[in-house]
Amino acid sequence: MKLTALVDNKRLDNRTDLVVERGLSLHVSSMGRQILFDAGSSKAFCDNAILLNIRIQDVDAVVISHRHHDHCNGVSHFLDSNSKAQIYFRECEKTDYCFKAFGFKSNVGIDKALLDKVKDRSSFVRQTTEIFPNIFVITNLSGKYEQPKGNKYLFTNSGQGCKPDTFDHELLMVIKESDGLIIFTGCAHSGVLNMVETAVELFPNTRIKAVVGGFHLVGVPLFNSIGGTKEDIEAIGQALLSYPIDKLYTGHCTGMKAYGLLKGVLGDRLEYFPTGRSVVI
Repeated sequence: MKLTALVDNKRLDNRTDLVVERGLSLHVSSMGRQILFDAGSSKAFCDNAILLNIRIQDVDAVVISHRHHDHCNGVSHFLDSNSKAQIYFRECEKTDYCFKAFGFKSNVGIDKALLDKVKDRSSFVRQTTEIFPNIFVITNLSGKYEQPKGNKYLFTNSGQGCKPDTFDHELLMVIKESDGLIIFTGCAHSGVLNMVETAVELFPNTRIKAVVGGFHLVGVPLFNSIGGTKEDIEAIGQALLSYPIDKLYTGHCTGMKAYGLLKGVLGDRLEYFPTGRSVVI
C-alpha cells in the first residue's frame, strides 16, 4: 500500500507549496484500487493532489469517515474532477452537528446541499460492507473502551434541542492485504481503541500493519488542550501497545500535546502524518 496525506492540519517543512487546513484527506493505493479516505473541508486536497502527482480522476471510491465538515465538504470539489467513484457514507438520521464550549457555538456539520449534489453517486452503509475485494467499510463499532473526552463539546440537533453526539454517523475502513490489516480511523470519535478492537474482532489473529488517522485526543482545538488528563492519554498509549500493531500514523485531531504524550509511550511505533507525506506500508 502507498498512502499519501493530501490534507492535514500541518505539512512537511519542505513543502510550503502545499495548502493546509484543519481537516483530513488521505489517498490510498492498494491492490489495484485507489481510495480517497475523507475529503477535507475545501478544494485544498484537490490542489495538493496535483502537486503530489496524484490523479483525482483515477480514484475508484471515496469513503467518508463521519459527517463533520472537515472530513466531507471537499467532496463537492471532488465531483468536478472525478466522474466515476462511488461515495460511501454511514446511514444515519439527518441532523445538525455543532461544537459548544465556553459560551461559543459553531456548526461543524456537513453542508446539507452536498448530500443532494452527490445523491446519484452515494451509498449509505448500514452494516459491514466489502466495497472492493478485501476493502471493508464497518459501521458496528466496539464499545469496549471509553470514547474520547473531547467528544463532550460535540452535539447534534435534529429539531428537538442539542443532544450529545453519539457518532452514529461514524464508520471505520479496514484494508486487508496479504500480510496484514491497515485500519483507517478518520477522527476516531468512537475511540481509537474501540476501532482497533473492532478490527481485531472481525479479523482475529491478524497482524495490524498500521493504524492511520486522527485519534481525537484534543480537547478544545483552539487551545490545543488535551481531552482528559495526561494519565488518560498515556493509558491509551499503553493499551495500544497491547495490540499487534506495527505502526501508527496520526495527525489532525489527535492534537500536538496529546501526540507528544503518546510518543513518549509508543516511541518509534508512532509517527506524525502531515500534508505531503507518503509512506509505503
